Amino acid sequence: MDVTHILIILLVGALATYFSGDKWAPKVALLFGLAAFAGSICLLSQYNLANEINYVTLWIAKPKIYFALHADGLALAMLLLTTALTPIIIFSSFGNTYKNSKAFYALILFMTFAMAGTFLASDGILYYIFWELSLIPIYFIALIWGNGDAEERKKAVVKFFIYTLAGSLFMLVAFIYLYQKTGSFLIRELSQTDLSATEQFWIFLAFFLAYAIKIPLIPFHTWQAEVYQKAPTVGTMLLSGIMLKMGLYSVIRWQLPIAPMAAKEFMYVFIGLGIAGVIYGSIVALRQKDLKKLLAYSSLAHVGLIAAGAYTLTLDGLRGAVLQMIAHGFVVVGLFFVAEIIFRRYETRAIAEMGGIRAQSPKFTSMFMILVLASVALPSTFNFIGEFTVLYSLSQVNIWYAILGGTTIILGAYYMLKMFQHVMLGETNARIFADVTFNEGLTLVIIIAVLFFFGLYPKPIIDLITPSLENILTQVNRFN
Repeated sequence: MDVTHILIILLVGALATYFSGDKWAPKVALLFGLAAFAGSICLLSQYNLANEINYVTLWIAKPKIYFALHADGLALAMLLLTTALTPIIIFSSFGNTYKNSKAFYALILFMTFAMAGTFLASDGILYYIFWELSLIPIYFIALIWGNGDAEERKKAVVKFFIYTLAGSLFMLVAFIYLYQKTGSFLIRELSQTDLSATEQFWIFLAFFLAYAIKIPLIPFHTWQAEVYQKAPTVGTMLLSGIMLKMGLYSVIRWQLPIAPMAAKEFMYVFIGLGIAGVIYGSIVALRQKDLKKLLAYSSLAHVGLIAAGAYTLTLDGLRGAVLQMIAHGFVVVGLFFVAEIIFRRYETRAIAEMGGIRAQSPKFTSMFMILVLASVALPSTFNFIGEFTVLYSLSQVNIWYAILGGTTIILGAYYMLKMFQHVMLGETNARIFADVTFNEGLTLVIIIAVLFFFGLYPKPIIDLITPSLENILTQVNRFN
């Protein structure tokens, strides 16, 4: 199977969904989402047979820009995450009714197309185009189908759009400067460019501004909680489950190999920023009264730890970061879906207005509890593998980084279990909480199964990503 087929499936799927009409749009979108996931599995089988998965053709002659795609183990892992979560997210939305649903589901597939392209692109300008394309659908999804007051929602979404677009422009300037030095935008050429320490610092900083906003890292996080809260739950799932991984992936794929001297010189600064995000996100989450906002700040804490692991410049750090990216993608989608299930019945996200759900829906309570425990890295869950590996890598740099980074487990356990207590336990709420439907239960079971399977047997993912990460570290250490 050609690597371009995944992108074609998603792009054609977006068009087919739009023209299928409102009635059939959800089912058509789910069909193409599943087809894209099946295509990713086919690519994985080719990769396991040691077949090169590349597509390179000259796109624009001057400046020389290639339509270049490359699927190594790292890119395949992120592609599989993207195409696995997309049908889950689409299926989870079947309990909602959306006005102009054909446009809504078409935008979901188009966003998936752009995110998949970002993970696969190996030409800087093509990567930048996919990176920016992913902004368009989430802007409209959050603006048109979002929650709350229209003016507040517009303000939050526009802020997010401007922040992200402005940060990305610095990355574009960096690519243009690198082209002047090499005459190429291809990653393999850029990562071999002989740059001075000063040049590497500015290139590194330009990339950092783009990625720190997207991830987000503090102090570039101010857009996140409001957008997560105002966006429809499907949009929040896409943002937290997949889109923020674009920034974390790009740190490893683009930033570290192109500017390794700057990464080493300022390693402690960026690890510190990641750990600061862990502590800040956890403390702010403790004070939240809105369920979606609490989960948003919890996500901020987790991605801060992932970024800290990536900036250790060790194999364990990079491997732990990628494992935690994938684990976080599934658990955060599951948690936001739980919030949506509760909202469908109570029409509120205020934690104080919930309670007593356990007495009415013990099955839902059990599944929610499993996701909470996975979020706080209970051993045997996927999150434990990623967080333990990241904390181990931080201890290799400095034991205090590991101790401070470990607060995400302690504080996370406190605010997540406290939230669970208020939402699910206590006196029975006066309002009836109907038990989960088949579709809702199936979605949660699939997510929980993934978290347990790879929590007990992470070897397939470790074997997939390790060779790519070793190659990246070789490029990072080329100046030693």
